[in-house]
Amino acid sequence: MIIDRKRVSLEFLKPVNELESQLAYLYNLIDYKQLCIRKKLNCVQNDLFYLKKNLFISLTPLQRLHLVRQSDRPTTLDYITHILDEWIELHGDRGGSDDPALVGGIGKLDNFSVVFIGQQRGKDTKDNVARNFGMPSPGGYRKALRLMRHADQFNLPIITFIDTPGAWAGIEAERLGQGEAIAMNLREMFSFKVPIICTVIGEGGSGGALGIGIGDSMLMLEYAVYTVATPEACAAILWKNSHKSLEAAEALKITSSDLKLLGIIDDIVNEPVGGSQADPLLAASNLKQKLIYHLKLLLRFSDDQRLKNRYNKFRQMGTFYEY
Repeated sequence: MIIDRKRVSLEFLKPVNELESQLAYLYNLIDYKQLCIRKKLNCVQNDLFYLKKNLFISLTPLQRLHLVRQSDRPTTLDYITHILDEWIELHGDRGGSDDPALVGGIGKLDNFSVVFIGQQRGKDTKDNVARNFGMPSPGGYRKALRLMRHADQFNLPIITFIDTPGAWAGIEAERLGQGEAIAMNLREMFSFKVPIICTVIGEGGSGGALGIGIGDSMLMLEYAVYTVATPEACAAILWKNSHKSLEAAEALKITSSDLKLLGIIDDIVNEPVGGSQADPLLAASNLKQKLIYHLKLLLRFSDDQRLKNRYNKFRQMGTFYEY
């Protein structure tokens, strides 16, 4: 399912946006007219900030999904630019393909040389078409595997950024072995001896997210979502009615807080009020601090212990008790 990010309207934010616009107009007006009401406007501004903060705390799962689908939300390359001190993008799967929907390369995180990999969506319609709406093809996952093997060979930690509605499901992708490419990544990521840190920065959907989502530490941005299928697809499958996506989103447990309780993710990265798109620099700074913390933590373990911990982490997922 292709999502046009520019057309997704955040209805729950319209009253707040209108009030912010009116306040901006009043600030400009008092500067022009030299009116003495700035203190009162500052009080209203503070009240609006806390109102917006409470609004975002109480977002429903479906509202969070709509939030991360916004075209102005930071992408993998946006975060790489602010998180890594030096970096260079590497291209190609050495099999004749270079999928622009999945990017990767080498960079410096603090004083550590790392290999980074992430799904890359577009900022507008033209860019989204060029990057296939952030949905990688088999060549993209094979490019990721090539870079991860390079990282393991040269003892470089791996950092992945998950931001996709799912792997490309076209006929050509199936012909080229989409399922095999993702399965190969899953198998190989369990065998790499270097630390692997995965972060869901936007929408982590289906096997497309899992294709670069096997790691020692699983992080998730506060308003990001991580799901086996989009709520729209889930509603269509279970109830033959995509309008029941609200119920599906609640049942799927796609939010960071739900997944932390379930043991699927290890840590939540705080976002600015309004989401990462409200202050990309602050969002990148928060993520950088968490990445450095978890990387230093993982480097304390031996290679064999990390492999054992990684295996046990995923074996424990999905356990339940019957009464």
